[in-house]
Amino acid sequence: MPTARAATALRAALRLGGAALAGTLLAACGSGTPQGSADGAGGKVTVTVDLFGTFGYKEAGLYAQYEKLHPGVTVKQTDTEDEQDYWKSLQTRLAGGGGLADVQGIEVGRIAAVTQQQSDKFEDLTAYGAGALKGSFAEAKWKAAATADGKVLGLGTDVGPEAMCYRRDLFEKAGLPTGRDELAAKWSTWDGYLELGRQYKANAPEKSAWLDSVGSLYTVMVGQQKERYYDASGKLVYDANPAVKNAWNTSVRAAQDGLSAKLDQWSPPWNQAFAAGSFATLPCPAWMLGYIKGQAGDAGRGKWDVARLPGGAGNWGGSYLSIPRAAKHKKEAYALIQWLTAPEQQARLFEKQGSFPSATEAIARVADVKDPYFSDAPIGALFGDAAKAAPVQVLGVADKTVSDQITNALSEVERKGTAQDTAWETAKKGVRNATG
Repeated sequence: MPTARAATALRAALRLGGAALAGTLLAACGSGTPQGSADGAGGKVTVTVDLFGTFGYKEAGLYAQYEKLHPGVTVKQTDTEDEQDYWKSLQTRLAGGGGLADVQGIEVGRIAAVTQQQSDKFEDLTAYGAGALKGSFAEAKWKAAATADGKVLGLGTDVGPEAMCYRRDLFEKAGLPTGRDELAAKWSTWDGYLELGRQYKANAPEKSAWLDSVGSLYTVMVGQQKERYYDASGKLVYDANPAVKNAWNTSVRAAQDGLSAKLDQWSPPWNQAFAAGSFATLPCPAWMLGYIKGQAGDAGRGKWDVARLPGGAGNWGGSYLSIPRAAKHKKEAYALIQWLTAPEQQARLFEKQGSFPSATEAIARVADVKDPYFSDAPIGALFGDAAKAAPVQVLGVADKTVSDQITNALSEVERKGTAQDTAWETAKKGVRNATG
């Protein structure tokens, strides 16, 4: 990961928050001059934020803190649990130009589509002073949101270094070891992980499977690869990529061995399964920690733990905060996203929710963090090491779409017993239809 830091003056400005930022915002000029307006008398403004999944800002108290620091500003968030549903809705609203929030979340698998195909739909944040923040973020995170001509269309929130979350209590009931280091040694490879899964299945508590879905297994495995669906030239290569086929074959084998609870991620049954103990392991990017807490609740405290991932480090997910051209309160929206993505707030978000920082200064701050909910797992070190070792992935314009088509096909394998060759052809047809 890059070690560059912002200048001392910039860090001081970040700590001062929106008050220090106001002069910079008002000074912006030219054709890209930021626009914004108050909702009504007295300068009161409601900044709307539309997200997917669990970003954790509300849960960590960041909106409340921001409103306290900025009297007259109210932050109103809406969210959609399933990112696929969120993205479809966002595309409809971008096409029509209406119904857009001041701040829209963008998943990393979609950011290339934004920079290469929709740069006219989002604000260039350099017009608001964002260029001064470049050194504050991991280089790859910053670069992914920049267009070829230098526009910056989003500020990075988190990244998704990967680990394996598991239920200590279920492992103990099945007679398996529970120590995170011993488990990491036993499942140092994906074959080792599947073998331990077979052992679990033989002695598992009733109605409990080894993992939630083979779709999550596939996704975490391809997250360990630099090149997945596109090559560096932008050519779609997923169907000829041995790494993708290996992840597919491993996931199919897990389905055929009956190791999956057959739960589609983000579905209501999947959410309910966290509390029910329906699966013992969950491929786990850092942001999943907050999701587990939200779904398993207080009853899950101390039952979960985190260990190193089989097969080496990888990255799954991570997001950006962007401002649509049709936003009503652009200046205020930028002030908010600049504050939310500053190192102080990123560090706090990791401590509260597990979202691993993309701001380099915040990464250093969280190195020693442990999480009592996850049996005091050293999440700062685990995810920090994974973030350092994870490859910088090649991102294509339809990265998330390709991934979704493949995981949808894997769902057919595990839930309906569809032959893997038939399912693979279905996935390829879905990709062709979606990408043209």
